[in-house]
Amino acid sequence: MRKNITLECVETGERLYITSKNTRNNPDRLELKKYSQKLRRKAIFRETK
Repeated sequence: MRKNITLECVETGERLYITSKNTRNNPDRLELKKYSQKLRRKAIFRETK
């Protein structure tokens, strides 16, 4: 079952990206490197609850 999640930047706390993940295959929190507009570089974005 796919579930919609919000990604939050670890450094700035901004929530820019929405994606989906398969909870059966990936039960842990998702971490992706995405572009942060405030930092003007790629940063780590972590799944929020």
